[in-house]
Amino acid sequence: MESGNRRRGRPKSFAGPKPGGNIQALDRALDVLTALAGGGGMTLSELAAQLNQSAATMYRVLTTLERRAFVEMSADRQEWYVGAEAYRLGSAFLRRTNVMERSRPIMRRLMQETGETSNLGVERAGNVLFISQVETHESIRAFFPPGTLSPLHASGIGKALLSAYEDTELDRLFRNRPLERFTDKTIVSLAELHENLRQARQQGFAFDDEERKTGMRCVASPVLNNHGEAVAGLSISGPTHRLTDEHVVKFGNLVREGASEVSRSLGAA
Repeated sequence: MESGNRRRGRPKSFAGPKPGGNIQALDRALDVLTALAGGGGMTLSELAAQLNQSAATMYRVLTTLERRAFVEMSADRQEWYVGAEAYRLGSAFLRRTNVMERSRPIMRRLMQETGETSNLGVERAGNVLFISQVETHESIRAFFPPGTLSPLHASGIGKALLSAYEDTELDRLFRNRPLERFTDKTIVSLAELHENLRQARQQGFAFDDEERKTGMRCVASPVLNNHGEAVAGLSISGPTHRLTDEHVVKFGNLVREGASEVSRSLGAA
């Protein structure tokens, strides 16, 4: 009979990760996919230089991935791109939860009501991972394409997610992780972050006041599941000349109501 203490998905003899246990070829393939996903197309020489590998090694990895449709090459530009199969597998992550499906109508409504870009993000490995966006039609706008990562302490969605943490959890999270500064307004003190999050809990939405990018503001609220856990953050982002102090309060309340609506659809009380 199988022991209830053994972690599923691992062999019985597995006792934890061991030094040198990585599969080098797989590491290289994943490095290639990560590099290609980080921007536009890349030539073979650009990819080899960025990953500090020989062109011959990179070409073998690329052609292997190409046969499985994980990457593809533009013949006219001689540049490599992420392929359709990588997108298909990546989409499986989004299918694990229906939070994105539930959020889309609310995000469209928020964009129409505010005229600003609406975003949805989740916490992954100590960062915000943006998974969905409804863009405004304004020429100057916030842009966080799906897959973008942003630090928790310097983004509206990140602070909305952190506002659901207990103080002890927050201290543990940032115990050995300095709060990186991005602008003159970035919060780099844990005590100040605690106070900022207390305000967010009180008003029902977090506020990013040019803390990640100068000239851009964001208001965000957490989306809760049926256990009352913050599983995502919903936000409105835009330039400071449109997101004035008056609009911050108005839009913040709209985002809070929208996040509550999504939370109820997920079974939250």
